[in-house]
Amino acid sequence: MDLQAFRDSIAQSQPPAGLGPTLQALWWDAKGDWDKAHECAQARDDTAGMRVHAYLHRKEGDQSNAEYWYRRCGAAPSTLTLDEEWQELARALLGQS
Repeated sequence: MDLQAFRDSIAQSQPPAGLGPTLQALWWDAKGDWDKAHECAQARDDTAGMRVHAYLHRKEGDQSNAEYWYRRCGAAPSTLTLDEEWQELARALLGQS
């Protein structure tokens, strides 16, 4: 799946079959369901899950919690807009450069 197909899928009521928890988190975030997105991000205790977790807390406005998650995954806090960060994460998780 490429980024455009992923974006297009957001019009559906459920995420596409086969998406891992981190992409599901971004999908639910794009749908406006932060709680469901957060639940999905917490399902993965790896770098990808922590990175999406950081983004979600940044979006929530909890900068100190976001910085904690950025540190845990070894990433510098993002200076991109939230939309740009979402797109960057989606591309990386979809395996696109």
